[in-house]
Amino acid sequence: MRGWGWLALLLGALLGTAWARRSQDLHCGACRALVDELEWEIAQVDPKKTIQMGSFRINPDGSQSVVEVPYARSEAHLTELLEEVCDRMKEYGEQIDPSTHRKNYVRVVSRNGESSELDLQGIRIDSDISGTLKFVCESIVEEYEDELIEFFSREAENVKDKLCSKRTDLCDHALHISHDEL
Repeated sequence: MRGWGWLALLLGALLGTAWARRSQDLHCGACRALVDELEWEIAQVDPKKTIQMGSFRINPDGSQSVVEVPYARSEAHLTELLEEVCDRMKEYGEQIDPSTHRKNYVRVVSRNGESSELDLQGIRIDSDISGTLKFVCESIVEEYEDELIEFFSREAENVKDKLCSKRTDLCDHALHISHDEL
């Protein structure tokens, strides 16, 4: 009877490890897809478009403290994007990396709405995957909204790695660099 106890313990540990890895792949994939979508949306805005920020009150001297900032990276625009960006997770599918056996999430519908120009071989597409990815994306937006706005309010390189790996640890397995570089 003792052998069964150890076997059950071992099986539980293995299943727990597999679930944790699947969860980490999902959270990392959702974060990376979220960053891709936000970067693309920001790039679509006319760089000359601005928005007025600041106080609209009149100062005692009759002036106003209003500043014009680029609209694409304004807090107002980023907040608007964060409200709808996770809806685009329905345009993603799941792919298993043959060398690492880890799950990646890739866009299966091109930006113009056609799927004919993309190679969909080996990509699993179904509503369970896109629904779960959308749910995780919404959880990330809710938990890390301030960090997302902070990162995207200014232009930065490697946002995907800095945000998803260093700041949030959602993709901790993806990089082999220390966290103190942030």
